[in-house]
Amino acid sequence: MTVRVRFAPSPTGMFHVGGARSALQNWIYAKQQGGVFVLRIEDTDAARNKPEWTEGILSALDWIGISRGSYEGPYFQSENAGEHRAAAARLYESGRAYYCDCTREDVQARTGSQYQGYDGYHRDRGLGPGPGHALRFRTPDEGTTVVVDLIRGEPTFENKLIEDFVIARGDGSPVFLLANVVDDMTMGITHVIRAEEHLPNTPKQQLLWEALGVKPPVWAHVPVVVNEKRQKLSKRRDKVALEAYRDEGYLAGAMRNYLMLLGWAPSGDREIVPWSVIEDEFRLDEVNLSSAFFDEKKLRAFNGEYIRALPVAEFVDACQPWLTGTGTIAPPPWQPEEFDADAFAAVAPLAQTRIAVLSEIVPNVDFLFLASPLIDEAAWTKTMKDGSGELLDDAVAAFEALESWDAESLKSTLEAVGAERGLKLGKTQAPVRVAVTGRTVGLPLFESLEVLGRERTLARMRAARLRLV
Repeated sequence: MTVRVRFAPSPTGMFHVGGARSALQNWIYAKQQGGVFVLRIEDTDAARNKPEWTEGILSALDWIGISRGSYEGPYFQSENAGEHRAAAARLYESGRAYYCDCTREDVQARTGSQYQGYDGYHRDRGLGPGPGHALRFRTPDEGTTVVVDLIRGEPTFENKLIEDFVIARGDGSPVFLLANVVDDMTMGITHVIRAEEHLPNTPKQQLLWEALGVKPPVWAHVPVVVNEKRQKLSKRRDKVALEAYRDEGYLAGAMRNYLMLLGWAPSGDREIVPWSVIEDEFRLDEVNLSSAFFDEKKLRAFNGEYIRALPVAEFVDACQPWLTGTGTIAPPPWQPEEFDADAFAAVAPLAQTRIAVLSEIVPNVDFLFLASPLIDEAAWTKTMKDGSGELLDDAVAAFEALESWDAESLKSTLEAVGAERGLKLGKTQAPVRVAVTGRTVGLPLFESLEVLGRERTLARMRAARLRLV
């Protein structure tokens, strides 16, 4: 038997990081088993679906390494509507489903509670199809439904506690539960790997598989992803869009490494490992049962490690969208013609060790490409105190006299200027850094001055001195 897994997102918004994790888990499992990964777009919610959301799903999968052409699909659930209706009809004709015209208010009036489930009122009343008549599945009165789960063992559900659930609405359109089962049958899905939030629906789906005469798939319900308050990640409350992390400058390798650690860990005391190790070692039966905490701070640290591990040439290439304003949300503060690729290449090794996401490259190097630095006023107020003007005067004079404009000469010269005033280098260089870069922190100062050049460095120091008059 060829293993066939599926990833079935709905195109109703940005691509959720939890969905990305499920996609990766399915992808790896299929590769390990020599199987097939199927992409199915569950697009039956016409009111919320948009073509751009579908394209967003495909692009996000591309980004994390599940590229187009390497999987089967995408299929669209809406294209299988005929099969959904045919399955509903078979269930009715076989006596496994019946029609009901009860409203929610009717059920509440009979049971006396808005929390009580459907009471089976129309089970044996012989109501036929018609407008407003929903089709309900006839759940067995006795016995249990055992879900064999690769992660959770054998969760067991008493059938008498599962209400006769709706499988087709009053207008005849099948509901998600039935459509999902029929699609999996049609596509020959053998393993369903998904988040544990779907587990309560699994006994209903398994009953539908059995009623339709097909062996259910192997189930695997992975832990739900939660925030720091141990609440399920929510699009309304949390930063969950994969695209947002991509656009901020997270590397695909770091993201997929981190996502795979949500509920699972590779062997040994290690977390950052080559993707080939994850592909080789991941095991569904080793996934933890407890909820997985999506820690953005930890992800950020992961990404910094991945950035520092890049060859410098690859780092330079990776930064280009933020440096040139292509493919990013916020354009850089300089004009394209002001960007100097050679200057950036010179400071790239210094910047690479100091940023955690690629978008941070802009505030680290903007001073190189602007006519004048963007002054952080808080930094200016904190640094430019009594005596700063005279210190800048002395530094300008000393720098003007330099024969060689290199980092080592600049450092030793400024050290001497500070020593004459009884200042250590840290105190001496602070006004110079703010004058030249606009900030109190950034790349190593003297290497930055070397790349900026004598003329521009001295001009900025003189401009800062004038501001202090």
